[in-house]
Amino acid sequence: MSKVIGVNTTAKVETQLQGKLIAYWSVTLLLAGAITLSGIGQLMRIGGNIELVTNIGYPLYITTILGTWKILGVIAIVVPRFPRLKEWAHAGLFFLMTGAALSHAFADDYGDYGFHFILPLSYAALNIASWALRPKSRKL
Repeated sequence: MSKVIGVNTTAKVETQLQGKLIAYWSVTLLLAGAITLSGIGQLMRIGGNIELVTNIGYPLYITTILGTWKILGVIAIVVPRFPRLKEWAHAGLFFLMTGAALSHAFADDYGDYGFHFILPLSYAALNIASWALRPKSRKL
C-alpha cells in the first residue's frame, strides 16, 4: 500500500513541476516577445515611439539606449546558464517598465484609456511572474 501512495505522490510532484515549467516558459516567451518588439520599435523609431518619448520630455536618443537594453535583457533572460545575469536582467526590466509607467504618470500622459500607464505595468507583472516561476536551473 505504501508503494501506491509513493507512486501517486511522485507522479503528482512531477506533474506539478511540469506544469510550473510550462507556465514559466509561456510567461517568459510572452514577455520576451513583447519586450523584443518594443525594443525593435524604439531602435527603429517606429510605431509612435518618437511622440511617446518627446511627449514626456525625454530626448530622442533615449530610444536607442532603451531599445538596446531591452534587446540585451531579453537575450539574457532567454539563453541558458548565467543565472546572475538573469537576475540583473529581470531587475533591469522591472525598473525600466515601472520607470516608464511613472514617467508617463508624472507627465500626465496616460494615453487612451491609461494605455501608457497600464501597458508598462503589465510588462512588469509578466516579468515578476517569469522570475517567480523560474526552474532551479535558472536560479542562483
